Amino acid sequence: MNAKHHEQARTIVQAHTHLALNPGAVDRLERPDIYRRVANHSDDLETHIAPAEPTKHPSVYPAVWTACLALDFAPDDARCIAQAWQRQTERTGHFDPAAWPTEAQDFDLPPWPHPDAFAPCPLQLGLYAVAPNTAWVGRLARAGVPTVQLRFKSDDTDLIAQEVNAARAAVQNTSSRLFINDHWQAAIEANAYGVHLGQEDLATADLGALRAAGLRLGISSHGYAEMLRAAAQRPSYIAMGTVFATTLKRMATPPQGVARLTVYQRMLRHIPTVAIGGIDLARVNAVLASGVGSVAVVRALMGADDPEAAVRAFQSRWP
Repeated sequence: MNAKHHEQARTIVQAHTHLALNPGAVDRLERPDIYRRVANHSDDLETHIAPAEPTKHPSVYPAVWTACLALDFAPDDARCIAQAWQRQTERTGHFDPAAWPTEAQDFDLPPWPHPDAFAPCPLQLGLYAVAPNTAWVGRLARAGVPTVQLRFKSDDTDLIAQEVNAARAAVQNTSSRLFINDHWQAAIEANAYGVHLGQEDLATADLGALRAAGLRLGISSHGYAEMLRAAAQRPSYIAMGTVFATTLKRMATPPQGVARLTVYQRMLRHIPTVAIGGIDLARVNAVLASGVGSVAVVRALMGADDPEAAVRAFQSRWP
């Protein structure tokens, strides 16, 4: 990396240290391991230093890539940010290290709404409870939770079908929307409101069948690369996490924090979004301040001494 790119990287990191997951982001720019990581992707960087297509502005890709590594972004996410920052620089005609990219067009996001999109859901899904079984689904729906997800863990197809149908019945005569985690075939048969899938499920689920059945689709994401992969499916909503540390499941990525959630939300502001991961009553105001349309809660409701009171307390935080 030349001196100009190094200085650009430094100005980016100085302007956005709040996005780093660990302290000392500026100092990391001087550590050899950063440049070893950059060297590991030299072919990719050379492509962007001297792009095949002529550009109006010199490439800022190497500087942004290096800055993102110093800010603790995963390599795939750093690549997405660097590409978006280059597009932003071309679009605006100048490089601004303080202007973190948040425009959908700079990330090459599909237009919203899209004619081939999944069935829409409200931009504001409100409190979103994730429940392990039908008993909890019914209890939370009757307590007034507007969006409930059944996350039922089983490999028994008959038992899954029974539980999904029971959950569908449990939300009848309530105002709750029911999403089914993973079990998309049973959700279609039960005519549930929607299905929630993880990134790993996108390759195996029949998305065409889900779309044809009119079900809504929510997709999990854990950073820019996964958000863009999810958005390419034109889902009904995108879940972003994990925001805070959680003990409910082992996560492959570290907690992202509210600062990153805020820039993610700005990019996805035209798409319904759900924040998830370690969110309790003490943290929900900060999460809602990011602009997300929904907050998913698990332990803070089902681990409460009085779940119905906990629902009311959470609901009171929405404007």
